[in-house]
Amino acid sequence: MSGKSATLYARIDPSVKTEAENILASLNMTASGAINLFYKQIILHRGLPFAIKLPSNGLCDMDSLNDTELYSEVMKGVQDARKGRTVDAEAFFDALSKEFRA
Repeated sequence: MSGKSATLYARIDPSVKTEAENILASLNMTASGAINLFYKQIILHRGLPFAIKLPSNGLCDMDSLNDTELYSEVMKGVQDARKGRTVDAEAFFDALSKEFRA
């Protein structure tokens, strides 16, 4: 195994660097270790190890969620209901039909 002698220089927003390094420290990992891991994943995936896409318009595509993400979305609804952030369905559909009548 070759020694680690290559150097990488990157410009990054100082607040992003600080926040990320605090998280890495809680994982007992250095920035160099995380970058090395990231590069290994790029090699393994033959590209970035995550999807690059524009954020959605706030709507959730349920078919694209894994089990953990789906559970998280369901729990958001449960929390809204517990906090009283709900709308009566009949009143909602009445308002909706009035709004979109031509």
